[in-house]
Amino acid sequence: MEFLRPHKTVPITPWTGKGKWDLTISRVAILFFGLFLFGIGEAFVIQGNIGNGPWSVLAQGISKNLDISMGWSTFGISTIVLLGWIPLREKPGFGTLSNIAIIALAIQVGVTYIPLQSNYAVGIAFALLGIGMVGMASTLYITCGLGPGPRDGLMTGLHFKTGIRVGRVRLAIESSVFVLGWLLGGTVGLGTLLFAGLIGQSIAVALGVVSRVTSK
Repeated sequence: MEFLRPHKTVPITPWTGKGKWDLTISRVAILFFGLFLFGIGEAFVIQGNIGNGPWSVLAQGISKNLDISMGWSTFGISTIVLLGWIPLREKPGFGTLSNIAIIALAIQVGVTYIPLQSNYAVGIAFALLGIGMVGMASTLYITCGLGPGPRDGLMTGLHFKTGIRVGRVRLAIESSVFVLGWLLGGTVGLGTLLFAGLIGQSIAVALGVVSRVTSK
């Protein structure tokens, strides 16, 4: 099981860019694949129907109240969050802008074609599969080095602006998002707890796998 040992840092890979706009065909292809896989992973959690991750709880709540699709709801939230970068003087990269469009598209594709589950056991399997996919997708996206997603940029921007620890900033943001989404009617349940408890480990394991594969 050494191969699956979690990794605590972001590894430098053959596709890691030197800057947020350091674009090559292979790097952009890996970025796009990672972002699309991320959205499909989120869709599996959503369609498991036992509770969503915090941001999907909000997106689902907004989609229900405004009668818009999950894709458009996710796109709108990401755009608004990106606008929050302006007072924080954060600068987006190619990966940041790609994140907004591709994840929203992938989530919409996923919720359209992945069947919504009514069986609780299958719902748990969907949630675990989705969390694993998001972990690997996050690793592929992050290791491209083309800029953080809107939510991560907001988190780090607030950290640098206020001096509050990153973990506390993340907790405050995701707790607020979760509560607002829940009040708007987003699905909350075991899947929400699984996502919150396992997503960090999923990303860490995926980082470890990528680190070992690319170091050979």
